[in-house]
Amino acid sequence: MKKAILTLALMFCLLIVIGTACSADDNQDIIFQTSPIIALQQGDFDGAYKCGDLKQHGDYGLGTFDHLDGEMIMVEDKIYQIKIDGVAYEVSDSEETPFAVVTFFQPEKTTHIDNADSYAHLQQQLDASLPTENTFYAIKIEGTFDYIKVRSVPKQSKPYPTLEEAAAKQAVFELYNVQGTIFGFRSPPYIGSLNVPGYHFHLITADRTAGGHILDCRVSNIIAEIDETGDYQLVIPTTGDFTSMEFATPENPSLDKVEK
Repeated sequence: MKKAILTLALMFCLLIVIGTACSADDNQDIIFQTSPIIALQQGDFDGAYKCGDLKQHGDYGLGTFDHLDGEMIMVEDKIYQIKIDGVAYEVSDSEETPFAVVTFFQPEKTTHIDNADSYAHLQQQLDASLPTENTFYAIKIEGTFDYIKVRSVPKQSKPYPTLEEAAAKQAVFELYNVQGTIFGFRSPPYIGSLNVPGYHFHLITADRTAGGHILDCRVSNIIAEIDETGDYQLVIPTTGDFTSMEFATPENPSLDKVEK
């Protein structure tokens, strides 16, 4: 009798462990974002979220850093900062970000691209392989790229300019026949002021020495891994300039008519 009770107890414990593991896996299939993109557009460049905390929500991602100091790419649980010199630096967990988007990358499908002679052409071919444009996708492309044009932005000082004004002083780099990883997201068109609609990609070279925000590219014979994700979590800052910023309300007459 005691043996039977012990066996049942062990089976119950095992079921709890399995259920917990499944829940953890389910919770990983999510796009996690630290702040709406409109706040960054309007000049909210103060870091409000630590890079170490980002790693609790993903192992791949992109973003920027405190004071808009360069471009961020997260690859295999490591976070790199591409500064205005075009060099990639691995950062500590204590570094902070005003805007980042991360996920635990778990691709469900791949697509082969024979040739794309521009960034726009690459996006068109990726679109053709997606079942719908109305959800989120994390996308990783590894290989040798014929040509990639990337940028980084300089560190800003208060009073901060807008993102557009800061980007006007960006440094641009052109790389040829470079091995590396392209990672980013395709967000649905209705995402509006929360995230970048469409594609947003960053690059890190295979030797982890250079990279940046992708502006243009030419690629051939590459495989793109795609992770479709229906869950999206946005963290709203509760401190700093964000709390006093004024955001314009998008005009939506038909919704106003129904709801108001």
